[in-house]
Amino acid sequence: MAAPTIESSANTGRSPFAGCLILIIAVVVMIFLVSFSTYVLFRQYAEIEKFTEETPAPRAVPTVADHESEALALAQSVEAFRQRLDGDEPAELRLTPKEMNLAIAAYEPLSELRGTFEVLSVRDDHLEIAISFPLNGKPRLTRGDEEGWITSDIRHLNATIHARPALLQREIILEILEILPASGAEVPDGFIELMSPYRITERYLEDPEIAPAMAALTRVGIDDGAFVLVREPGVDPVDFISDAEVDSGARRFFMFFGVGASLFLVFAGIVIFVGLRNTKKIGNPT
Repeated sequence: MAAPTIESSANTGRSPFAGCLILIIAVVVMIFLVSFSTYVLFRQYAEIEKFTEETPAPRAVPTVADHESEALALAQSVEAFRQRLDGDEPAELRLTPKEMNLAIAAYEPLSELRGTFEVLSVRDDHLEIAISFPLNGKPRLTRGDEEGWITSDIRHLNATIHARPALLQREIILEILEILPASGAEVPDGFIELMSPYRITERYLEDPEIAPAMAALTRVGIDDGAFVLVREPGVDPVDFISDAEVDSGARRFFMFFGVGASLFLVFAGIVIFVGLRNTKKIGNPT
């Protein structure tokens, strides 16, 4: 009986070198992508450090005890407005900067804004607001209860912002027009676009009292030095973001997605081409 023959990789046209080369190129591509992503991430944090600070600059919070009469008048206005929201008549609530700050101090659902958010003035079409917002800084490793636990430094955006109030799907948002850091540094447009619209009331969408009130609003805005909340029966609210803007955002997303997919396909094509080329050379030696 004849012994079974074992075909060499050269006779079968298959090369272990081609498989190794494909694996090496794939690993190199992966390392490149991870390194590039890390570089971009740390570059972003470096940019944030330019207009943020290590320590917060707490914003003033009025003392309710020192403004009892104003707080009582505010509570009566808010309650009257809330009751009109349930009726068939138009409802309107006008708030001055002092009343908005007093509401932050007096109402417990707004307590998270205390010390970080202060309305300075009402301009022609926007609010001037002093903020001290905590932001995540560069990631770092800490040695605490768990080895290698990843955390991040906390930076603080101490600044004055100019923002225009608007409605967005049954919540009040702020369209940020400008950010002026206390340090005088310049804030990149990309960061402003990322932060705007600022969904300041998103946390109240599940609140049993605030959520229904926001859902009943048909318009918010600035009028004669006051922040105005309006409910007009029979009028549908107009969202801040239009269909055209949504389509524009979708186009930008698919553009970036398409660029990333194209780069991936180019790398994959190179890997396959090199692998097939080496396989062909070894399988058909000259």
